This record gives sequence, C-alpha cells and structure tokens, in this order.
Amino acid sequence: MDIETLQTAIRSQWPAAPSDKARCYIGKFFQSMRVGSKIVAKVEGNHGAYVVSIDAGSGRVTSACSCYIGKGGFCHHCEALAHTFLRNPGAFQEIQPPAREAIRSLADVQAYLQGVTLETLLAELKANSITQTAFAASIGMSTRHLSAVKSGELRNHFINELGSTKLACLWVLEHVKHQ
Repeated sequence: MDIETLQTAIRSQWPAAPSDKARCYIGKFFQSMRVGSKIVAKVEGNHGAYVVSIDAGSGRVTSACSCYIGKGGFCHHCEALAHTFLRNPGAFQEIQPPAREAIRSLADVQAYLQGVTLETLLAELKANSITQTAFAASIGMSTRHLSAVKSGELRNHFINELGSTKLACLWVLEHVKHQ
C-alpha cells in the first residue's frame, strides 16, 4: 500500500483536529516503522513505553495500543500516531519483508517475522491441514497459551514467546508436508 492510500484511510478514521490528550504525544514516537498497510511505533506514556499500531488493510482501519485503555484501539495514543503519520510519513522506516523463498540470512528472518502476524502464519498452517491444536501440541504449548500469544500480538501486548512461536510456524511450513 502506498503512503497516500494509507494516509487517506487514516484520515477517514481521524478526520478532526487532534484532541488535547493526543496532542501532547504527536511527534513523540520512536522506532516508527511502516510494513505495507500497517504503521507501528512506540511512545513514552504515563506507565512506560507503549506500542501503538494502525492497520489500514482488509478495507478497514484498525488500531491497537498496549496502554490499559487501548485494547480495542482508538485511544489517544492511536489518535496521536495517526496525526504523527499524517504530518510526517517519512519518519516511519519502511520495512519490506522478503518473500519466504528469499530468506537467506538472519536479517531476512527478522524482517520477514516483523512483516507477518502469528495469525497469518497459523492460517497458512491451517491451509496446509495443520490445525492450531496440532501445532501447539507439537511445540509443547497449550492451545490456550497459543491463542493468548496470537491475540496479544494483535493488541500490541507482546508475549515473550511470540518470536519463537512465529519461527516455529515458519519451520513447520517449510519442513512438514501436508498432513
């Protein structure tokens, strides 16, 4: 998705001037990146650094924040991220994950895993007739914990096992034939 299309989608969700609560966070984001239709950045809040994201894929805008009120998105941190991007999209480093077939180095693995969600990888496993239950059992994880890791990522509440779980999905997709 190009920057202009992403800005148009974001403007449709946040058409008004920023609120007073959001205004103090505009331009204060760090580790700002854009991966396709999604922007992600961190901002220092009242209770530490929050991870904030906005995704304009799938024909609708969704957002999430790791703050205590951002579970469903659209908190003032999300609003501030939207206005930060609208004002300065060049401040967001564009990450272009390689195609899975092009992964050749650890840097490629890192870029690929940043650009794909656990939910997407689990859907690919399912398309290859590997259920979440079977996958979770194969890596010694309960299905409940796998679901918590997956939903946590979507809400920017990253659980330590996220990276290793994504890597395990990638390994299974590459090495285990259709069941």
